[in-house]
Amino acid sequence: MTEPGPVQPPVANDVIDKAPAELADALAHEVPGGTATSPLQMPRSAWWAIAKRIYVMNDFHNLALLAAGVAFFAFLAFVPLIAVIVLLYGLIADPATVTNSLDLLTGVVPSEVLTILREQLLQIVTANTTQQGLGLVIALLFSTYGAMRAATAMMRALNIIYQEHETRGVVKTTWVAVTITLGMAGIAIVGLVSISLFTYARNFLAGYIGGGALLLVQIMTWAVAAMLVSVTFAIFFRYAPDRRAAKWRWLSLGSVASTLLWLLITVGFGFYASNISDYNATYGSLAAIVIFLMWLFLSAYAVLIGAEINAETERQTFRDSTVGADRPIGQRGAVLADTVALDDASRAILDKRRQRHASQDAT
Repeated sequence: MTEPGPVQPPVANDVIDKAPAELADALAHEVPGGTATSPLQMPRSAWWAIAKRIYVMNDFHNLALLAAGVAFFAFLAFVPLIAVIVLLYGLIADPATVTNSLDLLTGVVPSEVLTILREQLLQIVTANTTQQGLGLVIALLFSTYGAMRAATAMMRALNIIYQEHETRGVVKTTWVAVTITLGMAGIAIVGLVSISLFTYARNFLAGYIGGGALLLVQIMTWAVAAMLVSVTFAIFFRYAPDRRAAKWRWLSLGSVASTLLWLLITVGFGFYASNISDYNATYGSLAAIVIFLMWLFLSAYAVLIGAEINAETERQTFRDSTVGADRPIGQRGAVLADTVALDDASRAILDKRRQRHASQDAT
Protein backbone atom coordinates (compact mmCIF):
# COMPACT_ATOMS: atom_id res chain seq x y z
CA MET A 1 0.00 0.00 0.00
CA THR A 2 1.44 3.33 -1.01
CA GLU A 3 1.38 6.08 1.51
CA PRO A 4 -0.27 9.37 0.53
CA GLY A 5 1.94 12.27 -0.35
CA PRO A 6 2.87 14.96 2.14
CA VAL A 7 -0.09 16.87 3.46
CA GLN A 8 0.32 20.62 3.31
CA PRO A 9 0.11 22.24 6.74
CA PRO A 10 -2.84 24.53 7.31
CA VAL A 11 -2.54 28.25 6.82
CA ALA A 12 -3.01 30.04 10.13
CA ASN A 13 -5.48 32.84 10.57
CA ASP A 14 -2.79 35.55 10.66
CA VAL A 15 -1.94 34.83 7.01
CA ILE A 16 -5.55 35.32 5.99
CA ASP A 17 -5.92 38.39 8.19
CA LYS A 18 -3.06 40.12 6.37
CA ALA A 19 -4.78 39.55 3.02
CA PRO A 20 -7.68 41.67 1.76
CA ALA A 21 -11.20 40.41 2.33
CA GLU A 22 -11.65 39.76 -1.38
CA LEU A 23 -8.51 37.59 -1.34
CA ALA A 24 -9.96 35.35 1.37
CA ASP A 25 -13.21 35.11 -0.54
CA ALA A 26 -11.38 34.22 -3.75
CA LEU A 27 -9.38 31.53 -1.98
CA ALA A 28 -12.58 30.11 -0.48
CA HIS A 29 -13.83 29.53 -4.01
CA GLU A 30 -10.51 27.98 -5.08
CA VAL A 31 -10.21 25.50 -2.18
CA PRO A 32 -12.37 22.37 -2.62
CA GLY A 33 -15.22 22.75 -0.13
CA GLY A 34 -14.01 26.20 0.90
CA THR A 35 -17.49 27.68 0.56
CA ALA A 36 -19.33 24.72 2.12
CA THR A 37 -21.70 25.55 4.96
CA SER A 38 -22.15 21.87 5.94
CA PRO A 39 -20.24 18.61 5.39
CA LEU A 40 -22.86 17.50 2.87
CA GLN A 41 -21.73 20.29 0.51
CA MET A 42 -18.14 19.05 0.38
CA PRO A 43 -17.08 17.80 -3.09
CA ARG A 44 -15.16 14.58 -3.66
CA SER A 45 -11.83 16.41 -3.96
CA ALA A 46 -12.39 17.98 -0.54
CA TRP A 47 -13.04 14.57 1.02
CA TRP A 48 -9.84 13.26 -0.51
CA ALA A 49 -7.90 16.11 1.10
CA ILE A 50 -9.69 15.50 4.42
CA ALA A 51 -8.95 11.75 4.26
CA LYS A 52 -5.24 12.38 3.71
CA ARG A 53 -5.08 14.72 6.70
CA ILE A 54 -6.94 12.23 8.89
CA TYR A 55 -4.38 9.59 7.91
CA VAL A 56 -1.54 11.89 8.95
CA MET A 57 -3.21 13.20 12.09
CA ASN A 58 -3.88 9.67 13.30
CA ASP A 59 -0.15 9.32 13.91
CA PHE A 60 0.50 12.98 14.73
CA HIS A 61 -2.06 12.95 17.55
CA ASN A 62 -1.14 9.39 18.61
CA LEU A 63 -4.79 8.33 18.60
CA ALA A 64 -3.92 4.80 19.72
CA LEU A 65 -2.18 6.18 22.81
CA LEU A 66 -5.02 8.63 23.49
CA ALA A 67 -7.57 5.83 23.11
CA ALA A 68 -5.62 3.67 25.55
CA GLY A 69 -5.66 6.47 28.13
CA VAL A 70 -9.36 7.09 27.65
CA ALA A 71 -10.04 3.35 27.93
CA PHE A 72 -8.13 3.14 31.22
CA PHE A 73 -10.05 5.99 32.82
CA ALA A 74 -13.29 4.65 31.35
CA PHE A 75 -12.51 1.33 33.01
CA LEU A 76 -12.11 3.07 36.36
CA ALA A 77 -15.32 5.03 35.81
CA PHE A 78 -17.40 2.17 34.42
CA VAL A 79 -18.84 0.79 37.66
CA PRO A 80 -19.65 4.26 39.10
CA LEU A 81 -21.33 5.17 35.80
CA ILE A 82 -23.46 2.03 35.96
CA ALA A 83 -24.36 2.99 39.53
CA VAL A 84 -25.46 6.45 38.38
CA ILE A 85 -27.65 4.90 35.68
CA VAL A 86 -29.18 2.38 38.09
CA LEU A 87 -29.82 4.98 40.79
CA LEU A 88 -31.46 7.40 38.38
CA TYR A 89 -33.40 4.66 36.65
CA GLY A 90 -34.59 3.42 40.02
CA LEU A 91 -36.41 6.72 40.53
CA ILE A 92 -38.84 5.89 37.72
CA ALA A 93 -38.81 2.08 37.44
CA ASP A 94 -37.55 -1.12 38.97
CA PRO A 95 -33.75 -1.10 38.68
CA ALA A 96 -33.75 -4.89 38.46
CA THR A 97 -35.19 -4.61 34.96
CA VAL A 98 -31.90 -3.11 33.79
CA THR A 99 -30.28 -6.54 33.86
CA ASN A 100 -32.95 -7.93 31.56
CA SER A 101 -31.99 -5.42 28.87
CA LEU A 102 -28.54 -7.01 28.60
CA ASP A 103 -30.04 -9.97 26.77
CA LEU A 104 -30.39 -7.75 23.70
CA LEU A 105 -26.60 -7.38 23.57
CA THR A 106 -26.03 -11.13 23.34
CA GLY A 107 -24.15 -11.91 20.14
CA VAL A 108 -23.03 -8.31 19.69
CA VAL A 109 -20.91 -7.39 22.72
CA PRO A 110 -18.24 -9.94 23.74
CA SER A 111 -19.66 -12.45 26.20
CA GLU A 112 -16.96 -11.65 28.77
CA VAL A 113 -18.06 -8.01 28.76
CA LEU A 114 -21.67 -9.07 29.33
CA THR A 115 -20.58 -11.27 32.22
CA ILE A 116 -18.83 -8.36 33.93
CA LEU A 117 -21.81 -6.10 33.27
CA ARG A 118 -24.26 -8.58 34.79
CA GLU A 119 -22.12 -9.12 37.89
CA GLN A 120 -21.69 -5.41 38.54
CA LEU A 121 -25.34 -4.63 37.85
CA LEU A 122 -26.53 -7.30 40.26
CA GLN A 123 -24.22 -6.02 42.99
CA ILE A 124 -25.30 -2.42 42.46
CA VAL A 125 -29.00 -3.27 42.33
CA THR A 126 -28.74 -5.40 45.47
CA ALA A 127 -26.76 -2.76 47.36
CA ASN A 128 -29.12 0.10 46.50
CA THR A 129 -32.55 -1.46 46.92
CA THR A 130 -32.72 -0.24 50.51
CA GLN A 131 -31.32 3.23 49.89
CA GLN A 132 -33.78 6.08 50.11
CA GLY A 133 -33.76 9.81 50.73
CA LEU A 134 -30.41 11.21 51.86
CA GLY A 135 -28.63 7.89 51.42
CA LEU A 136 -29.69 7.78 47.78
CA VAL A 137 -28.48 11.34 47.19
CA ILE A 138 -25.09 10.61 48.78
CA ALA A 139 -24.67 7.42 46.77
CA LEU A 140 -25.55 9.32 43.59
CA LEU A 141 -23.01 12.05 44.35
CA PHE A 142 -20.18 9.60 44.99
CA SER A 143 -21.07 7.58 41.90
CA THR A 144 -21.18 10.71 39.74
CA TYR A 145 -17.78 11.80 41.05
CA GLY A 146 -16.28 8.42 40.16
CA ALA A 147 -17.91 8.37 36.74
CA MET A 148 -16.46 11.80 35.89
CA ARG A 149 -13.10 10.21 35.15
CA ALA A 150 -14.23 9.02 31.74
CA ALA A 151 -15.64 12.43 30.82
CA THR A 152 -12.47 14.20 32.00
CA ALA A 153 -10.25 11.87 29.98
CA MET A 154 -12.36 12.43 26.88
CA MET A 155 -12.19 16.20 27.39
CA ARG A 156 -8.39 16.07 27.42
CA ALA A 157 -8.21 13.82 24.37
CA LEU A 158 -10.57 16.02 22.35
CA ASN A 159 -8.59 19.12 23.32
CA ILE A 160 -5.56 17.49 21.67
CA ILE A 161 -7.49 16.55 18.54
CA TYR A 162 -9.05 20.01 18.24
CA GLN A 163 -5.64 21.57 19.07
CA GLU A 164 -6.97 23.53 22.02
CA HIS A 165 -5.29 24.41 25.32
CA GLU A 166 -7.36 23.92 28.45
CA THR A 167 -8.11 27.38 29.83
CA ARG A 168 -11.20 26.55 31.87
CA GLY A 169 -10.84 26.69 35.62
CA VAL A 170 -11.32 23.78 38.00
CA VAL A 171 -14.91 24.74 38.77
CA LYS A 172 -15.95 25.03 35.12
CA THR A 173 -14.08 21.89 34.10
CA THR A 174 -15.73 19.95 36.92
CA TRP A 175 -19.14 21.32 35.96
CA VAL A 176 -18.65 20.32 32.31
CA ALA A 177 -17.54 16.81 33.37
CA VAL A 178 -20.55 16.43 35.69
CA THR A 179 -22.92 17.66 32.98
CA ILE A 180 -21.51 15.27 30.39
CA THR A 181 -21.64 12.37 32.86
CA LEU A 182 -25.25 13.01 33.81
CA GLY A 183 -26.09 13.54 30.14
CA MET A 184 -24.62 10.13 29.33
CA ALA A 185 -26.63 8.58 32.15
CA GLY A 186 -29.79 10.33 30.96
CA ILE A 187 -29.33 9.06 27.40
CA ALA A 188 -28.72 5.56 28.74
CA ILE A 189 -31.97 5.75 30.71
CA VAL A 190 -33.87 6.91 27.63
CA GLY A 191 -32.36 3.97 25.78
CA LEU A 192 -33.38 1.52 28.52
CA VAL A 193 -36.93 2.83 28.55
CA SER A 194 -37.14 2.68 24.75
CA ILE A 195 -35.72 -0.82 24.61
CA SER A 196 -38.14 -1.94 27.33
CA LEU A 197 -41.08 -0.53 25.38
CA PHE A 198 -39.96 -2.14 22.13
CA THR A 199 -39.40 -5.46 23.92
CA TYR A 200 -42.86 -5.30 25.50
CA ALA A 201 -44.41 -4.48 22.12
CA ARG A 202 -42.56 -7.35 20.47
CA ASN A 203 -43.64 -9.86 23.11
CA PHE A 204 -47.22 -8.61 23.11
CA LEU A 205 -47.53 -8.71 19.33
CA ALA A 206 -45.70 -12.01 18.91
CA GLY A 207 -48.95 -13.95 18.73
CA TYR A 208 -50.68 -11.54 16.37
CA ILE A 209 -48.14 -10.61 13.73
CA GLY A 210 -45.70 -12.55 11.61
CA GLY A 211 -41.98 -12.93 11.89
CA GLY A 212 -41.37 -10.07 9.47
CA ALA A 213 -43.12 -7.60 11.74
CA LEU A 214 -41.17 -8.87 14.73
CA LEU A 215 -37.96 -8.39 12.77
CA LEU A 216 -39.07 -4.83 12.01
CA VAL A 217 -39.57 -4.16 15.73
CA GLN A 218 -36.08 -5.54 16.40
CA ILE A 219 -34.58 -3.31 13.70
CA MET A 220 -36.38 -0.29 15.18
CA THR A 221 -34.92 -1.15 18.58
CA TRP A 222 -31.38 -1.18 17.25
CA ALA A 223 -32.02 1.96 15.20
CA VAL A 224 -33.08 3.85 18.33
CA ALA A 225 -30.06 2.50 20.23
CA ALA A 226 -27.70 3.58 17.42
CA MET A 227 -29.29 7.04 17.33
CA LEU A 228 -28.79 7.46 21.08
CA VAL A 229 -25.16 6.37 20.82
CA SER A 230 -24.65 8.90 18.02
CA VAL A 231 -26.21 11.65 20.17
CA THR A 232 -23.85 10.71 23.01
CA PHE A 233 -20.83 11.08 20.73
CA ALA A 234 -22.14 14.42 19.42
CA ILE A 235 -22.43 15.70 23.01
CA PHE A 236 -18.79 14.77 23.56
CA PHE A 237 -17.67 16.58 20.41
CA ARG A 238 -19.69 19.71 21.16
CA TYR A 239 -19.09 20.31 24.86
CA ALA A 240 -15.92 18.46 25.86
CA PRO A 241 -13.20 20.50 24.07
CA ASP A 242 -12.29 23.96 25.36
CA ARG A 243 -13.48 26.00 22.37
CA ARG A 244 -16.49 27.81 20.98
CA ALA A 245 -18.95 25.05 20.17
CA ALA A 246 -19.38 23.91 16.60
CA LYS A 247 -22.77 23.84 14.91
CA TRP A 248 -24.52 20.47 15.16
CA ARG A 249 -24.27 19.90 11.41
CA TRP A 250 -20.47 20.00 11.66
CA LEU A 251 -20.62 17.31 14.35
CA SER A 252 -23.17 14.97 12.81
CA LEU A 253 -20.89 13.27 10.30
CA GLY A 254 -18.23 12.32 12.84
CA SER A 255 -20.93 11.17 15.29
CA VAL A 256 -22.53 8.87 12.71
CA ALA A 257 -19.12 7.61 11.57
CA SER A 258 -18.11 6.87 15.18
CA THR A 259 -21.38 5.03 15.79
CA LEU A 260 -21.05 2.84 12.69
CA LEU A 261 -17.37 2.20 13.38
CA TRP A 262 -18.15 1.34 17.00
CA LEU A 263 -20.86 -1.12 15.97
CA LEU A 264 -18.55 -2.78 13.45
CA ILE A 265 -15.71 -2.95 15.97
CA THR A 266 -17.97 -4.31 18.71
CA VAL A 267 -19.47 -7.04 16.52
CA GLY A 268 -16.13 -7.88 14.91
CA PHE A 269 -14.19 -7.97 18.16
CA GLY A 270 -16.96 -10.03 19.79
CA PHE A 271 -16.68 -12.60 17.01
CA TYR A 272 -12.87 -12.53 17.19
CA ALA A 273 -12.76 -12.97 20.97
CA SER A 274 -15.28 -15.82 20.91
CA ASN A 275 -14.17 -17.80 17.86
CA ILE A 276 -10.61 -16.97 16.83
CA SER A 277 -8.43 -15.86 19.73
CA ASP A 278 -7.84 -17.71 22.97
CA TYR A 279 -7.45 -15.09 25.66
CA ASN A 280 -8.03 -17.70 28.37
CA ALA A 281 -4.90 -19.59 27.35
CA THR A 282 -2.81 -16.42 27.41
CA TYR A 283 -4.23 -14.49 30.36
CA GLY A 284 -5.98 -17.16 32.41
CA SER A 285 -8.30 -15.69 35.02
CA LEU A 286 -7.56 -12.17 33.74
CA ALA A 287 -8.97 -12.93 30.28
CA ALA A 288 -12.34 -11.27 30.95
CA ILE A 289 -10.67 -8.09 32.21
CA VAL A 290 -8.28 -7.99 29.25
CA ILE A 291 -11.15 -8.45 26.77
CA PHE A 292 -13.14 -5.76 28.55
CA LEU A 293 -10.23 -3.32 28.40
CA MET A 294 -9.57 -4.12 24.75
CA TRP A 295 -13.22 -3.47 23.93
CA LEU A 296 -13.07 -0.12 25.74
CA PHE A 297 -9.87 0.74 23.86
CA LEU A 298 -11.41 -0.01 20.46
CA SER A 299 -14.57 1.89 21.41
CA ALA A 300 -12.53 4.93 22.45
CA TYR A 301 -10.56 4.70 19.19
CA ALA A 302 -13.83 4.79 17.23
CA VAL A 303 -14.92 7.95 19.07
CA LEU A 304 -11.58 9.69 18.49
CA ILE A 305 -11.63 8.82 14.78
CA GLY A 306 -15.03 10.52 14.57
CA ALA A 307 -13.56 13.57 16.29
CA GLU A 308 -10.72 13.67 13.73
CA ILE A 309 -13.27 13.52 10.91
CA ASN A 310 -15.15 16.46 12.38
CA ALA A 311 -11.95 18.41 13.01
CA GLU A 312 -10.53 18.05 9.52
CA THR A 313 -13.91 18.62 7.88
CA GLU A 314 -14.25 21.85 9.85
CA ARG A 315 -10.76 22.89 8.80
CA GLN A 316 -11.59 22.40 5.11
CA THR A 317 -14.12 25.24 4.91
CA PHE A 318 -13.63 29.00 5.07
CA ARG A 319 -17.15 29.48 6.40
CA ASP A 320 -17.81 29.93 10.11
CA SER A 321 -18.61 26.52 11.61
CA THR A 322 -19.20 27.74 15.16
CA VAL A 323 -22.49 28.59 16.84
CA GLY A 324 -24.05 32.04 16.67
CA ALA A 325 -23.64 34.74 14.05
CA ASP A 326 -20.91 34.25 11.45
CA ARG A 327 -17.54 35.69 12.42
CA PRO A 328 -14.45 36.32 10.29
CA ILE A 329 -11.50 33.97 10.43
CA GLY A 330 -9.42 34.68 13.52
CA GLN A 331 -12.38 35.71 15.70
CA ARG A 332 -14.29 32.43 15.99
CA GLY A 333 -12.87 31.14 19.26
CA ALA A 334 -11.79 27.76 17.88
CA VAL A 335 -8.42 26.85 16.41
CA LEU A 336 -9.82 24.67 13.64
CA ALA A 337 -12.53 27.16 12.74
CA ASP A 338 -9.89 29.90 12.62
CA THR A 339 -7.53 27.80 10.47
CA VAL A 340 -7.93 26.74 6.86
CA ALA A 341 -6.08 24.11 4.86
CA LEU A 342 -4.86 25.16 1.42
CA ASP A 343 -3.65 22.87 -1.35
CA ASP A 344 -0.74 23.65 -3.68
CA ALA A 345 -2.96 25.37 -6.26
CA SER A 346 -4.50 27.65 -3.66
CA ARG A 347 -1.08 28.50 -2.27
CA ALA A 348 0.10 29.40 -5.77
CA ILE A 349 -2.86 31.74 -6.14
CA LEU A 350 -2.09 33.29 -2.79
CA ASP A 351 1.56 33.83 -3.72
CA LYS A 352 0.68 35.39 -7.09
CA ARG A 353 -1.82 37.75 -5.49
CA ARG A 354 0.73 38.72 -2.86
CA GLN A 355 3.33 39.45 -5.54
CA ARG A 356 0.82 41.50 -7.50
CA HIS A 357 -0.18 43.50 -4.42
CA ALA A 358 3.49 44.01 -3.55
CA SER A 359 4.21 45.21 -7.10
CA GLN A 360 1.27 47.60 -6.99
CA ASP A 361 2.38 48.94 -3.60
CA ALA A 362 5.91 49.45 -4.90
CA THR A 363 4.61 51.31 -7.94
